[in-house]
Amino acid sequence: MYKTILKTQIPNCFRLFSSLPNHNTCIASLKLCANQSDLQQGQKLHSYMLINGFLTSPLSVTSLINMYSKCNLISSAYLVFTSSSSTCELNVFNYNAIIAGFIHNDMSKPALHVYEKMRLAGVLMDKFTFPCVVKAYSGNGDVVGMKIAHGLVFKFGVDCDLFVGSTIAHGYLKFGLMVDAQKVFDEMSDSDVVLWNAMINGYAQIGELGNALECLQRLRAEGHVPSRFTVTGILSVLTSKGDAYNGKAVHGLVMKMGYFSGTAVCNALIDMYGKCKSFDEALKIFDVMAIKDIYSWNSIISVHQQSGDHDEALKLFERMLRDGVFCPDLVTVTTVLPVCSHLAALRHGKQIHGYIITKGLGKDNDDTKINNAVMDMYGKCGSMREAQLVFDLMSIKDSASWNIIIMNYAMHGLGNKALDVFNKMCEANMVPDEVTFVGVLSACSHTGLVKQGQEFLSQMKSKYNVEPTVEHYTCVIDMLGRAGLLDQAYGLLSEMPIESNSVVWRAFLAACRMHGDAKLAEVAAGKVIDLEPEHCGSYVLMSNVYGTMGRFEKVSDVRHNMRQQDVKKTPGCSWIEFGDGVHVFGTGDRIHPDVGLIYRKLGSLYMSMGLCQMT
Repeated sequence: MYKTILKTQIPNCFRLFSSLPNHNTCIASLKLCANQSDLQQGQKLHSYMLINGFLTSPLSVTSLINMYSKCNLISSAYLVFTSSSSTCELNVFNYNAIIAGFIHNDMSKPALHVYEKMRLAGVLMDKFTFPCVVKAYSGNGDVVGMKIAHGLVFKFGVDCDLFVGSTIAHGYLKFGLMVDAQKVFDEMSDSDVVLWNAMINGYAQIGELGNALECLQRLRAEGHVPSRFTVTGILSVLTSKGDAYNGKAVHGLVMKMGYFSGTAVCNALIDMYGKCKSFDEALKIFDVMAIKDIYSWNSIISVHQQSGDHDEALKLFERMLRDGVFCPDLVTVTTVLPVCSHLAALRHGKQIHGYIITKGLGKDNDDTKINNAVMDMYGKCGSMREAQLVFDLMSIKDSASWNIIIMNYAMHGLGNKALDVFNKMCEANMVPDEVTFVGVLSACSHTGLVKQGQEFLSQMKSKYNVEPTVEHYTCVIDMLGRAGLLDQAYGLLSEMPIESNSVVWRAFLAACRMHGDAKLAEVAAGKVIDLEPEHCGSYVLMSNVYGTMGRFEKVSDVRHNMRQQDVKKTPGCSWIEFGDGVHVFGTGDRIHPDVGLIYRKLGSLYMSMGLCQMT
């Protein structure tokens, strides 16, 4: 009776059948669920097959294991594998399926455990077993085990198989054993593009970029046609080298061979152009892509974030949400959160934080990383209460977590709070690093804690075993300068044991400007201009020093020097966040679509201010 009732509750994937599916149609449907990662329908199929006694054949077991593995539910796949040993005799296909499932889910150790069980059970391995086993050994960092597997390849007579040989060659390259990899390659009786791809990608992953490019040249010289996988491999090489010139040549090859329609190839081109700082080219490729996936969106958003075009990065993220085809994943949110930090886009940041919580992103190993990004966003947006709350609720804090909260308290002038957190960090047996002391010294600088700052600098090496860098000296010189101790700041700058740079001299110049010391300002300005003649900030600071002292002829000289050196002042800008996004305004901006309304409102504000002053 129970079976009869259940048979009438047919899953959606059976509705196309005129009658209840049999064993073969169930297996076909499981393959469809695996390809589409449709876990819900796959589970319904599993129940149906269990009730109807379809799980007594090894083929059914293999299909179920494959479905659960492709749906990233490897625990259920392994449960099917272990429970099926009592109902049917497991064969090589069952073992291959579960080992491949573990590899698909980046679980090398369980894959090797099943492999050992397979050997003990006396199941004969085939050409599909060894590629997964070799990947498991290389993923587990076990070169000895991989060499033993290589020996078994000869024993089982699959040493001439191209996929087996390709995987072994790639595995040796992953361990940096280039001679062994080349020997495997040379001993193959036949080589096709698959084997060449293994060599190209293997060399690329260990940084042997010259060898990777040489393989590409040999591949073409021997008359082989590069595949899409070849192209993505060689683009990764050029991306690592920052070689936009040859990247463009590969782009031409992609167009010539008709590979531009491939999403993976386009994604690799976007990544290459982005890393080579050809941002316009990256955006052009993205805009003309016929099919975009989540990696396409993540790549183009990351390109703009890395280029400093945070406004456009946020607009692309909003465009992704409007399209509604893909939901943001962990990579998306960890890319966009720093954008919100730079733009102080608190509303967007809060929405992303809510999305992270509701979708359960960042669990387990990524929990600390994503919480750090959320905490930094709140801190950079001025919401230290929320930043502290995220910090307090974190189950695992790393050194970056402590550094972020210290740095943000320092940035907002809450030096005592920053030092309190530093003390708690030491009490928690966390070891301070270079970044920690940049935050601590910045806290002393912004709060005027001169004595404490000097003590920290002197204790860094002796007490905390951290060698002071130019960033630490810059913080202390800025601290002394803010406190008006210009002579001490200049003495430290002149005597510090490491080479100074334009940043530390510019910090000193800003202090001279603050306290109106033209003599020391001229010394500092001369140093900065020698070190970084194209930077406009030094000229502007020096001009302001002379301006506050009424020495306008010197102001004119500074501006003349700027024109002579073709140095242009970067115009200031502001931004404000509304419900429809972040609006950016430059100095004297006239390009905003609502410019008329904005200036009318500004005019009425000026009038109101004038009336208030008169009354």
